[in-house]
Amino acid sequence: MMMHSSPSHDAEIIEGARVILSDRVEVVSVRIEGGRITGLDVARDGARVIAGKGRVLAPAFVDVHGDAFERQLMPRPSVMVPTEAALLETDRQLAANGIATAYHALTLSWEPGLRSVETGWQVLRALESLRPRLTVENRVQLRWETFCPEAEPLIAHALGMSERPALAFNDHTSAVLLHPSIALHDRPFDLVSDYPVTDLDAPGFLAKMGDRAKRAHMSREDFVALIARVWDRRPGVGTSIARMADLAKSAPMLSHDDSQIETRSFYRGLGANIAEFPMHERVFLAARAAGDWIVLGAPNAMRGGSHLGSPGAADMIRRGLCDILASDYFYPAMLGAVTRLLADGVGDLSALWRLVSANPAAAMGLADRGQIATGLRADLVLLDWPDGHMPAPLQTWVAGRGGYSALRPDSFAIGSSDA
Repeated sequence: MMMHSSPSHDAEIIEGARVILSDRVEVVSVRIEGGRITGLDVARDGARVIAGKGRVLAPAFVDVHGDAFERQLMPRPSVMVPTEAALLETDRQLAANGIATAYHALTLSWEPGLRSVETGWQVLRALESLRPRLTVENRVQLRWETFCPEAEPLIAHALGMSERPALAFNDHTSAVLLHPSIALHDRPFDLVSDYPVTDLDAPGFLAKMGDRAKRAHMSREDFVALIARVWDRRPGVGTSIARMADLAKSAPMLSHDDSQIETRSFYRGLGANIAEFPMHERVFLAARAAGDWIVLGAPNAMRGGSHLGSPGAADMIRRGLCDILASDYFYPAMLGAVTRLLADGVGDLSALWRLVSANPAAAMGLADRGQIATGLRADLVLLDWPDGHMPAPLQTWVAGRGGYSALRPDSFAIGSSDA
């Protein structure tokens, strides 16, 4: 345990809380100063004291895939709001839910509207201009639709940003055009020559395209014509994927919704060692055998199953086939998932917390956060966690800054010079 020797007016020490450490949970004081954790069980030494008795102190969440920000951009179907206002609100929601590092899953698609490249540029530029005003570290997961070469300049720009993004290979085009006789979780590798395509005039397909057309502000007929033109790009998709993988080789890379071992092997060969939301047990097993990181959605774990019929997160965690839980479409789900998994006896608290802090930080190459240890970034969340009830964040620190607080004034005191 490091001893801090020089008093500082900006130092804080959280005392009396049960602290989630990497391998155990115990009552220990945590001192933070200059954005870092500067000691465990050290002297107060003039620090402001925060009373943590009866509470839980944990590493703040590292969220590798969250797209709930889309609901801020488009709070009602076809109703878009100013990008800066949406992102400022998103930033506050992240802080209030204990998320200190967020990778916004920014879909870059050939579809007009919310998930278009144009909207992607608006979000990227707004994040760059808002950076000094944001509380949380807002990063980007470039959730690239592989049939969208128009996104390549944006991806190249984002990869040059100071806060390195992640690149996720995403092929919803092939998934949407899959013949209905084949279950989505059994669809072939996306680039096979004889991919089974649906009839674009089939009533079921046309009905499914209605909602997508609405999101893109298009008529259904125009949207179906658009997706047919996009499908004609297929011969060049493999080359485009290889080009983007080479461009992003120094960034974390993920492949999304893999349904076949061949799919996972293909993307792993390009440097994408993170399997995001695998859709079949065979992919989980192959990913684990190869040493890949495996990501599932926290809502899946919190709700007790996937709304899409994919493998259940709790079962995969029990079997050692899931390393990371991401917020997906609901920011409170990261805390909710740990709560549900703990109540169901899936693991102990320190092991479960690694799924939402240490492991995602490691997968993203962020060695300075994700754990409560001397020298690391002071990304912390203090929780009110009554027995048998849902916990709630009381305060979030991002690099030692108070990003969010619902603490009462009587929770603070000025420490004496005594230990």
